[in-house]
Amino acid sequence: MTPQPDPEVGAAVKAADRAHVFHSWSAQELIDPLAVAGAEGSYFWDYDGKRYLDFTSGLVYTNIGYQHPKVVAAIQEQAARMTTFAPAFAVEARSEAARLIAERTPGDLDKIFFTNGGADAIEHALRMARLHTGRPKVLSAYRSYHGGTQQAVNLTGDPRRWASDGAAAGVVHFWAPFLYRSRFYAETEEQECARALEHLETTIAFEGPATIAAIVLETIPGTAGIMVPPPGYLAGVREICDKYGIVFVLDEVMAGFGRTGEWFAADLFDVTPDLMTFAKGVNSGYVPLGGVAISGAIAETFAKRPYPGGLTYSGHPLACAAAVATIQVMAEEGVVENAARLGTDVVGPALRELAERHPSVGEVRGVGMFWALELVRNRETREPLVPYNAAGAANAPMAAFGAAAKAAGLWPFINMNRTHVVPPCNVGEAELKEGLAALDTALAVADEYTE
Repeated sequence: MTPQPDPEVGAAVKAADRAHVFHSWSAQELIDPLAVAGAEGSYFWDYDGKRYLDFTSGLVYTNIGYQHPKVVAAIQEQAARMTTFAPAFAVEARSEAARLIAERTPGDLDKIFFTNGGADAIEHALRMARLHTGRPKVLSAYRSYHGGTQQAVNLTGDPRRWASDGAAAGVVHFWAPFLYRSRFYAETEEQECARALEHLETTIAFEGPATIAAIVLETIPGTAGIMVPPPGYLAGVREICDKYGIVFVLDEVMAGFGRTGEWFAADLFDVTPDLMTFAKGVNSGYVPLGGVAISGAIAETFAKRPYPGGLTYSGHPLACAAAVATIQVMAEEGVVENAARLGTDVVGPALRELAERHPSVGEVRGVGMFWALELVRNRETREPLVPYNAAGAANAPMAAFGAAAKAAGLWPFINMNRTHVVPPCNVGEAELKEGLAALDTALAVADEYTE
C-alpha cells in the first residue's frame, strides 16, 4: 500500500492522544508519540507519508508482519460466526488453537491455559507452580523481563521493577550467564556456564530448596539484551530443578513462534520445562492472546482439584481464530525456516561486518530474527555507551542514535545500551538489507561518542 499524506488528520489523532491517552512506562508530558496512519508487511507509515521499516516487530510480536490477509480474513470470518463466548465452553477456534500449539510445544506440554497476554501467563504459571509444590518462593534472573503485572514485574530483573518492588512477592533474583559482562570472572563459555550453574545451586541452598516453587527464565532473554545461553546451561537448570523438586518455567513470550528460527527457543537447547508461557507471536499480536503450556504432571495436580484461577476472555474466539490462521500461515509459508535462514545467512554476517567497522559496537549476539548489538564507548574497557538506566542528558548518545535510525527510515528497538534487530520473521531479504543499511548509517552517529 502506498502511504497517502494527510497531515490534518494526523494532527487531530495526535491531539486526541495527548489529551486523553495515558501511555505505559512513560512520563506523560515528556513523550511525543508518532501518529501512525497504517501498516503492512514489514513497514508502517505516518500521516505525512513517511514510511518506516519496522525493526521492532511492534513490540517483538508481529512475527508475520502487519495485515497478513489470511489472518485478517480469519478474524473477519470468526467475527461473522461467533465474536465471543465464555471460557467454560468448548469452542472450535479455542480447541483448534490449543491443539496446534500443543503439537509444537516440546515434550508433554499438551494442556494449554489461555490468557490475554504474556504477563498474566506468567502470573498463572507461578500460581500453578506454587499450588503444585506447596512452596512460596520463585527464583528469576537479573537481566530479565517478564511483564508489568504485580508478580511478573517483581520477577523482572531490570529497573522497571524497582517502583513496584516491595520485597514481599516471594521473588529471589540470581545472575544468569552473560559472558560479555560476566559476573563470574569467566573467560570462556564453558566457565560461564559452570560458574552460573554453581551460583544458582548455591543460591538455592542458602534460600532453602524446600521453600522454592519455581525457577523462571526467559529461554533467550529479550529486552534485557538477547543473551543466548551457553551450551549446557538450560539443561543444567533442568537437572537442578529435578534434583530439588522445583518447577522449571520457561518464558517464551518473546522468543516463541519462530522468532529464533525454531517454533520455540527451547528446541534450540533440547530442553523441556514443566511450564512454558507464550503470547506475542502466537497470533502476531493481531488480537491479544497468551497462555501457559502445561506438563502432564502439573496438569494432573488439577485433574480432580479445581484450579483456582481464570479470566473472562480466556481463549477468546477472535484471538484463537487469529492464532489458528497465524500458525497455519507460518507452516505453509515456511516462516520459521525463513527466520533461521536469514539469521544465519544474512543478519549474522551483516551485523558482524558492521561491528568490524563501527567502534561503537561492542558485541553482536543472536539467532534467527532475534539479535542485539551492545553499544559501547570503548571496546577495550567495554564501558557502555550510556550509564545503566540513563535518562535525559545522560542518554544523549542513544537518543542521537535512535534519531539517526528514524531519519534513515528505520524504526529501531532500543533498550539501554542495546539496539535490537527483530524484524518480522517473514521479512524479505531485500527489506532486511535495506534495514541493515539504515542501521549502518545510524551507527556512524553512535561512533561519534566513542573514545
